Amino acid sequence: MLVQGGPWALSVISLVLLLWQELSAIDVPLDSKIQQDLKQPPTIMKQSLKDYIVDPRDNIIIECEAKGNPVPTFSWRRNGKFFNVGKDPRVTMRKRSGTLEISFRSGGRPEDYEGEYQCFASNDFGTALTNKILLRVSKSPLWPKEVLEPVVVGEGSPLVLACNPPPGLPPPLTFWMDSAMMPITQDKRVSMGLNGDLYFSNVLAKDSHTDYSCNARFLFTHTIQQKNPFTLKVQTKEPYNDTSSVNSTDPYGGRKVAETTPNFLSPTGTDSSRMVMRGEKLKLECIASGVPTPSIKWFKKGGDLNQKVKLDNFNKTLRIDSVSEEDAGEYMCMANNQIGSIRHSIYVQVKAAPYWLDQPSNLVLAPDENGRLVCRANGNPKPHIQWLVNGGPIDSNSSLPNPSRTVAGDTIMFRSVQIGSSAVYQCNASNDHGYLLANAFISILDMAPRMLGPKNQLIKVIENNRTFLDCPYFGSPLPELRWFKNGQGSGLDGGHYRVYINGTLEIKRARAEDQGTYTCVASNILGKEENQVRLEVKEPTRIVRAPEHQSAIRGTMARFDCRVKSDLTLPITVTWLKDDKPLSLGSRLKKDEDSLSIPNVHEGDEGTYTCTVKTEIDQDTASARLTVSEDASLSSVLPTDRPDSPTDLELSDAKERNIRLTWIHGDDHNSPVTLFVVQFEEDRWESGKWQNLSSYPGDFNTVILELSPFVNYQFRVIAVNSVGQSLPSLPSQRYQTSGAPPDVIPRGLKGWGTKKNNMEISWEPLLDTERNGPNLHYSVWWRRKDTGEEWSNVTTVGAKHIVHDTETYVPYEIKLRAVNDFGPGGESNIIIGYSGEDKPTAPPTDLRVSKIDSTKVNVHWTPVDPSTVLGEFKEYRVYYWREGSMVKGLRVNKEKKTKGFYSTVAQPTGILTDLQPYSHYRIYMVVANNRYEGPPSNHVEFRTKEGVPEAPKFFKIIQRSTDVIHLEWDKPLEPNGILIGYKLNYQTVNGSRVGLMQMQSFLPNVTTYTLRLPERAIRYKFYLAALTQVGAGEVYAEESPHFTNEAYSKDQVDIATQGWFIGLMCAIALIILILLIVCFIKRSRGGKYPVREKKDLPLDAVDQKGEDGSFDYHSDEDNKPLQGSQNSLDGGVKESDDSLVDYGEGGDGQFNEDGSFIGQYTVKKDKDETEGNESSEATSPVNAIYSLA
Repeated sequence: MLVQGGPWALSVISLVLLLWQELSAIDVPLDSKIQQDLKQPPTIMKQSLKDYIVDPRDNIIIECEAKGNPVPTFSWRRNGKFFNVGKDPRVTMRKRSGTLEISFRSGGRPEDYEGEYQCFASNDFGTALTNKILLRVSKSPLWPKEVLEPVVVGEGSPLVLACNPPPGLPPPLTFWMDSAMMPITQDKRVSMGLNGDLYFSNVLAKDSHTDYSCNARFLFTHTIQQKNPFTLKVQTKEPYNDTSSVNSTDPYGGRKVAETTPNFLSPTGTDSSRMVMRGEKLKLECIASGVPTPSIKWFKKGGDLNQKVKLDNFNKTLRIDSVSEEDAGEYMCMANNQIGSIRHSIYVQVKAAPYWLDQPSNLVLAPDENGRLVCRANGNPKPHIQWLVNGGPIDSNSSLPNPSRTVAGDTIMFRSVQIGSSAVYQCNASNDHGYLLANAFISILDMAPRMLGPKNQLIKVIENNRTFLDCPYFGSPLPELRWFKNGQGSGLDGGHYRVYINGTLEIKRARAEDQGTYTCVASNILGKEENQVRLEVKEPTRIVRAPEHQSAIRGTMARFDCRVKSDLTLPITVTWLKDDKPLSLGSRLKKDEDSLSIPNVHEGDEGTYTCTVKTEIDQDTASARLTVSEDASLSSVLPTDRPDSPTDLELSDAKERNIRLTWIHGDDHNSPVTLFVVQFEEDRWESGKWQNLSSYPGDFNTVILELSPFVNYQFRVIAVNSVGQSLPSLPSQRYQTSGAPPDVIPRGLKGWGTKKNNMEISWEPLLDTERNGPNLHYSVWWRRKDTGEEWSNVTTVGAKHIVHDTETYVPYEIKLRAVNDFGPGGESNIIIGYSGEDKPTAPPTDLRVSKIDSTKVNVHWTPVDPSTVLGEFKEYRVYYWREGSMVKGLRVNKEKKTKGFYSTVAQPTGILTDLQPYSHYRIYMVVANNRYEGPPSNHVEFRTKEGVPEAPKFFKIIQRSTDVIHLEWDKPLEPNGILIGYKLNYQTVNGSRVGLMQMQSFLPNVTTYTLRLPERAIRYKFYLAALTQVGAGEVYAEESPHFTNEAYSKDQVDIATQGWFIGLMCAIALIILILLIVCFIKRSRGGKYPVREKKDLPLDAVDQKGEDGSFDYHSDEDNKPLQGSQNSLDGGVKESDDSLVDYGEGGDGQFNEDGSFIGQYTVKKDKDETEGNESSEATSPVNAIYSLA
C-alpha cells in the first residue's frame, strides 16, 4: 500500500530504508524437472509494437505470447473495454497463446478494427500485461486531380516546384523524375528539400522542360503514384549564344544576368526552432537562392560540429542519426557567394520519451526472505512512476492485503515474505512523449533440496593437478552444503580443500591419498539430499624418450623414438603427425610401441614429425625434424648450422608509402629457412639503431615494405632456421620517403590536477617514425565543460601542458592534434579532464554501529554533501584499532587499520570484518578523494562478542620410555574469550589406516597429559583444541614419534641440521687438516747431505737408526752446518743454495711412480780421483713420511 501523510510518512520510509537488510534473490536453475514443478506467475514473452501499422490486404495478427506455471489464460481490452473475442467470427485466438488473428476472407473492413489493444495473461499467481498496442491500417491515398499551369520564370530567378504528396500512413517517400522515368539531376543549384519540393537557387535557360514530375512511394502497398508534371519556361533577355567562348564556364551562355545576394528559400526568416526526440534522426536544411549559386556552411554555437554530424544534399542538409541531449543548442547555416552572405539560426531542443535506467526484474524468494523491485527511468521531462499489481493500481487493490510490502517512489520493498504473496507487478513510467511498461513478478518458493547433477559420477584426474568435484544443487530456502570423504569425519573445507558457493569442491593439488568416494549433502528446513562422486587419481602420461632431430642419407633408414610412461589403468593411444597433419603409415612406414621407422628415406620424407600420446584425461607431445640429403657420399648424419646471410639486396618499385625489397637466399646448411626478418635503420632520429620492420615466410625473396613518411630508410635481412639466426645481410641503399602531415592522433590524452588550482594535460608523444615531417608540435585546446565558453589553445613541443589558476575539481573538455611543417593531423576525440583536488571540508556524521558479532560489525553513517569532497569521491575510509582485550592481563597490538566503503546512497552502510573476538575497539571515519582525506567523524567504541579460541601456543609429544607418551601444551596466544578447557581427540595410525577416535577433556588450568601405550609399536595422532563458551577453536594436530626414545616437539630442532653447527664442524676439520699438512711437510724434508766435507770419508758399514725409529744416513759431524749455508734464526740450518745438479751427473735425475727421486748424489771429482763407491744415496721424501709410522 502507498504510505501517505506528509513528513510523518517520509520519516517512516527513512526508518524502513535505514533498517532494511536485503537478501539475494534465488537464482532458479534451468533444470527440466525443477522447471516442471516450479510454480510461477505469467511472464510476457512476445508482443506487437506499440505503434502497429498493418497492410489492409493481409490478415491482421496482434501478438501476445506468455509463459507461466500453470499455463496462463489470456484476455484482451480494446479501447479500454473488455474485448469479447468469441463473439466476433472474424477474430480467433491461437491455442495456448493470446495472439489474435483477424481474417477478412468472408468480408469486413480492416479499418473497423483500428484502435488500442492490450493483452492480459493470468494464472493462479498473478496477471501480466502487454503494452497498449495502437493498431492502424496503412493508407496510400491517390494524388488529387489538378491542372498545373506552366511556370514562367526569368533566368537567374529562384524557383520552388511544390510536391505536396498525399498524406499516407506511414508517410510516403518522394522523388522527382522526368517523362523518361529518369531522376532529375540534382546539384549545388538544384535539389529536393526535406518536404519533397524541388528548389532552384537560380534558374538557367537549360532548365526549360515540360516533365518535372513528383513521385510518391508508399512502402506498405509497394506502389508509386505520380503527380501531374510541371512545365517550366525560362525567359531570357538575350538569345542563347552557343558559340561563345565562355560557354564552357558561363552557365548563362554569355548573357548578362544580374548577380544577387543569397536569400533563404527554406527555412525563411532569420531564425527557427526544431524539437526532436532523443534517439531519433535529426535533419536540418538550409536552401538559398542567389546568383552565383551560394555555398552552404554549418556551425554550432559554442563549439565545433561533433563527429556524429553528417552533411548531405551538397551541404544543404545537416543530419544526426541518433540524437542525444548534448546535441541540443543553436545551429547556424551560412549561405554566401561573391556578392554577400546571410545566416539563419535553428534552435534545436531535445526531448526524451522515458527510457530505462534500472528495469525491474523477477524475484524468486524463499519464505521469510527480503527483496525489492526497483524501477528507475529517465526522460525529458522527468517521467512519473506508477506501480500496478496484476494490472490494477497498487493502492486500490484491496483484494491483496500485503503488510510486508512498502512502496517508496521507484522502489517496492518486501520484508519477511510468506507463501501466497506471489503476484505480478507493473511499473509504468510516463511523460508527455510516451511511456514504458515493465512486468516483474515476485514468486515465493519453498522446495526441499534437490541434486541436479548425475548420480555416482566417476572422476579421473592426473596427480598433482587442480581438481574440481561438482555437486550442483537447488532448494528453497537455499540449502547448506557439506562434503565428506569415505563417509567419515567432519565436513571438508580448509587446508587443500575449498568449497564454492555453487557446491563445487576444489582439491588444490590431487594426491594419491585423495582417491576415494566423496559425498555432498545439501540440507534445509524441508529435508536433505546427497550425491556421491568417486575420485580416482592417476599418474601423468609422459614421453620419457622423445624423438630427436636427425639427418639421413637418401635411401637409408630413419628412426624416431617415442617411449612413454603412463598410468597402467589408463589405455593410451600413440599417433604420429608430419608437419601437423596425420601421418599415413601405409606399407613402408612402420610404427611399433616405442618408435617410428622410415626405411629408404627420400626427399618427400623431410619434415617435422610429432609424436602425440593421449589418454582419456591427458596427453603429451614431442617433435623432431628429419632432413634428407641427396648426396649419398656424405656421412649418415649431416651437420646442421645457422643459415648464411641473404645477399644482393635491391630496392625497386618505389612509391610514396611503400617500396619493393628483393634479396637472394644464402646457404641453409641442411636446415631449411623458415623465416626472414626485415629490419630498418634511419639516420634522422636514432641513427645506427636497427629495428624490426616485418617478417615473412622462408620461401619469400621479394616483398612490399609499408613505410612511414619523412624517414630516410636502409634495410637489411636476417634468415632464420631451426638452428638459429643468420648474421644480418649487408644494408641496402637508402630510400627517403616524402613528408606528410601527421596521420596518427597522439594517444593517452588525459587531464588531471597536480595542485588544487591547476590541471595538467598530458599525452604520449608520437614515435619518431610517426612524425611524418620536421618541427613536430602539438596544438592543445581546453574549455570548461557545459559553460559554453570559447576554447583556449596553446602550441607546445612537449608532451604536456599545465593550465593554471583553475577552480578546484571542475570538468574540462580537452582535445589535441599533432602538427608538423607539412600541416596539421587529425583532431582527437574530446575527453573530459578535471582540475586538481583539495582536502574535503566536511566529515561523515552520525557514525554508529549495529549487529556486533565476534569478528564483524555493521557500520552506518550520514554521508557528506558531494560538493564538500572537492575532488573525485573515492571512498568512505574507516580507521579502527583494538584498544584492548576483555581477557584480563592480555596485551594487544593497537596498530590502526583501515577499510574503505564505496557508497553513494542516501543511507549508506558497510560491514567491518576480520575483528578480534572479545575485544574493545574504537573507530572513526573520513571521506577521501584521490589525494586527500577529510576531517574525522565522531569516534565510536564497541566490544566484540566472545569467539572460538586460536590454537594452543605449542603442543609437544615426548616419549621417554617404550610404554608411555607424555603430552604438553600451553594456552592460546589469543583465547578470544574465557577459556573453559581443552578437548583432546586421538586415534591410532598405521599408514593410511586409522583407528577409532577417542576423546579426553581437561580443565583450563591443565596443560599436560600422560598416555600409556598398550604396545610399544603403536603410534597415535593427536588433535588438541581449546574451548570457550562459543565452542572449540583451531585444532593443533601432531603425530607421535616413530621411535620409542625419540622426543618430538614442534618447538625443538635438530642441532645437526643447524647452519651454525655445520659451519663450526667444518672449521674444526679444516684446522686439523692444516696442522696435519704442516706436520707432514716438517717430517718430509729428509736428511742433510754434507757432500763437500765428507767426500773423502768412507761410508759407515751399517746405517744407524735414530731414536724415533727413522734411519740416519749421516755421521755425528753432520750437525755442523754445510759450507756455504747460513744458520737460521731458530738455530736450524738453511739448505745450501747449490743445486743438486751440481753434484750429479748432468741433472738427469728421475722420480719413481710415487714421486720419490731416483739416482745418486755424486761428489764432484778432482782430476786425479777415480770414480768409485764414494757416493751415497739420499732417502726419498716419501720414505721420510713413511718413516713416521
